[in-house]
Amino acid sequence: MRRRQPGKNLPTLWLISDARNDAVLERAIKRLPRGSGLVFRHYHLPPEQRRQRFVQLAKRIRNRGGVIVLAGDTAMARRWRADGCYGAPGGGAAGELIQLLTVHDLRELARANATRGQAQALISPVFATRTHPGGATLGVARFTSLTRLSRLPVIALGGMTRPRARQITAVINGWAAIDGLSG
Repeated sequence: MRRRQPGKNLPTLWLISDARNDAVLERAIKRLPRGSGLVFRHYHLPPEQRRQRFVQLAKRIRNRGGVIVLAGDTAMARRWRADGCYGAPGGGAAGELIQLLTVHDLRELARANATRGQAQALISPVFATRTHPGGATLGVARFTSLTRLSRLPVIALGGMTRPRARQITAVINGWAAIDGLSG
């Protein structure tokens, strides 16, 4: 099983998994550009089924030259042989693992900026999402302000689609989506 080597370029496109897109993930992974990333969440599954689904999807994304990052702490990511971990800043030293750090405000951005190693800040939600219907969004102006303060590469998240990514391409290193990459 190939593991990502430290210092390699990080993906600029991330597909995020959840219960809504589970049935189409294999097809969505095939459509991703080579070298893309998969954020494996699947909180809806019991632990053993979640682990089995992770193994299945890890093989598919790695066969396309991509990486898989596990929603969980660094210890769990190592046990599962993930390429990285996904979650709030401050989860401990990740060493060689990729860290995708969720950022929603200045406080979380400050914590993310203190991170060492292979890390990206997933700043969200830029736009309205089906994940959090009716929830507050940053909007383009506030999102852009946060990106300018980030010391990490910025991945836009929240209601992202290819056309929306083009709207903010000058201030991002990439983007991530559930629905925007699953359809």
